[in-house]
Formats: sequence, structure tokens, C-alpha cells
Amino acid sequence: MERPAQRQPDPHRLTQVRRGGSTKSPLTRMRNGLIVLGVVFAVAVIGFRILGDYDWVTALWMTAITISSVGFSETTDSPPSLQLFTIGVIVFGMSAAAYTFGGFVQMVLEGELEILLGHRRMTRGIENLSGHVIVCGFGRIGEVLSTDLKHSRRDFVVIDTDSERFEAAKSQGFLCICGDATSDEILLEAGIERAKTLVSALPSDADNVFITLTARTLCPSIQIFSRAEHPTTERKLIQAGASKVIMPAIIGAHQLERLISRPSTAHLIELVSQSDFFDVELDEITLPENCKLVGVTVSATEAHRKHRLLVVAVKQADASMIFNPGAEYVFKAGDIAIVMGRAEDIQRFRDAFELLI
Repeated sequence: MERPAQRQPDPHRLTQVRRGGSTKSPLTRMRNGLIVLGVVFAVAVIGFRILGDYDWVTALWMTAITISSVGFSETTDSPPSLQLFTIGVIVFGMSAAAYTFGGFVQMVLEGELEILLGHRRMTRGIENLSGHVIVCGFGRIGEVLSTDLKHSRRDFVVIDTDSERFEAAKSQGFLCICGDATSDEILLEAGIERAKTLVSALPSDADNVFITLTARTLCPSIQIFSRAEHPTTERKLIQAGASKVIMPAIIGAHQLERLISRPSTAHLIELVSQSDFFDVELDEITLPENCKLVGVTVSATEAHRKHRLLVVAVKQADASMIFNPGAEYVFKAGDIAIVMGRAEDIQRFRDAFELLI
């Protein structure tokens, strides 16, 4: 993904650039027209007040009916100066109004109004997110990741500089921003201060390092997963603040080795990780303070008998992992229980112990 020289402009300007049209967008035309119309209106009120010797309310009324072309009874006793001034108000006022209305018509015909409203809806949707995932890059990895996050009902925002990939993400109903993820402003717009996780999935290691460093600076507590193409980049990403570095080439090689050496195991892992093809899935359950599971043994939860779940492992607060915990293991605050079962059984288990996703 190429990095632009500056931040992506507003959507209405972006559309003009993509279509090769005028650099002056319809919204700019409307804004300029309204400014001129406001100046003409103010000058007209003052002019009618001075030349016509009207009070302020009457001068305002005269200006309104003149510019709006409503008209009024002709007065032959008006001095020539007032008549000439009125002609000027009509000409300049109607011209400014026509220019402004033309910008509005252009905005409607070219779809700019829909784009502007869509951008505002997108912005409001992002502002309402909390504890969400920020996906930087909507390439091959970013698109698959976004689709999986949608299936798992996770809130997320996609960031990409490429307008075509941005439109592709938007067409799939994803919340997205067209901009440079290395920019502080874009990450703040994506709600990084409220986000739980950031994934830097760009093909450029240099960009991933820069995004990781920027994200860690803006939000020290955020979880960062960063992609790396070269093994030598892993150390740099960790130093920049990455929580975990993912190297697609190495993961792919390990998967191929499993398929060759242990095909049945590889097939089982694939089925479990893809719930669309199998009725069982793995899930993580974090145990916060004052959780109903804290202080309860594995056997007391009746996970297997009552909820038809398997407690595969428990990751403790010190990051140590206990595989296949015994029946007498006591859950503690900060533990992450990894369970296996059907989605509805896992949800029923969460509901029973009032555990949020």
C-alpha cells in the first residue's frame, strides 16, 4: 500500500479527483455561493437602511423580498440612487443564489450528497465503537481478517489508503476510513484510544513498524498484532511495541508441514478454527475481578456435564499456560479459559456466569 503525501481529503473532494472533474467540488461551490449571498444580503440591508431611510426591520424585509424575487409594489417616488441600488441587489443576489443552487443540483446529480451523508454515518458509527479492532490494510490478509471478524461479531474499523480497496471494504458493509494508517490523525479518527486491538497487515515491513510505533505511542495499553514478511523485522516490531508478530510465510510453511506429517491433526485443527464447516469451535473466556467463576473449581462449573464444554486450557495472569486443567483447578481473576464446544453452548455458559464477550 503506497503512502500518500498527506491525509486523504474529504469524500466529496475525493470523488471529484477520482472522476477527473473540476477541483472545485459542489460543496465548495455551495459554500462560496452562500458566503457571497450573505455579503450581498448584509450590504443590501445597510443600503436600504441608508438610501431608503428605512428602519432596520423594513430594510431586512426589503432585502428578503428583493433577493427572493417575490417582488413588491413599484414605487415611482424612489430616488434614482435607491433604484440603481435595488437593481444591483437583484443582479448580485440572484446570481449568488443561482450559483449556490447550481452547486446543490450538481451535488445531487453526481452523488456527492449521498457520499457526504454516507461519510457522516460512517463517522458516527466509528465514534460509537469501544473495545473494537482496527485493521490497517485491506489487502489479501486484511480482507480475510475483516470477513472473519464480521462472522465472529467483533466490532472493527478498516483503514486503507487505496480508494479501490476502500470502496471494496465499504461495499461489504465494513466501517472504514480512506487514509494513511501511519498518521496520528487517521488512527485517532479510527478511535485508537478506545480500541482493544490493532492489526497492522500491510505488505511493507517498514510501514508496519511505523504504524506499530505510532499506535503504541497513542495508546500504550492497546494490543498490537503486526505482520512481517522478513524474519529480521520481528525484533524491530517487538521493539516498536508489537504484542505479537505474525509472519504469513512461516505460518504457511508450518501448515504445509502438518498436512504432510500429520494430515488428520491438521484437518482437525482446520475444522475447529473454521466454525462454518464444523459444529464445534474454540473460544476464550476472560475472567475479570468479581466474576462468578473466580474461586470456583473446574468440576464445580459442570462445564462438561451441564454445558457440554471442554476446558482445553487456562492462561494465567502471568502468561503461563495450563493445558487440560484438573477438576480441582480453581479459577482466578485474570485467567483466560480456553473452551471447546458449540457456539450456543459456549454462549449459555457465558450467560450462566454473566461473562461478557
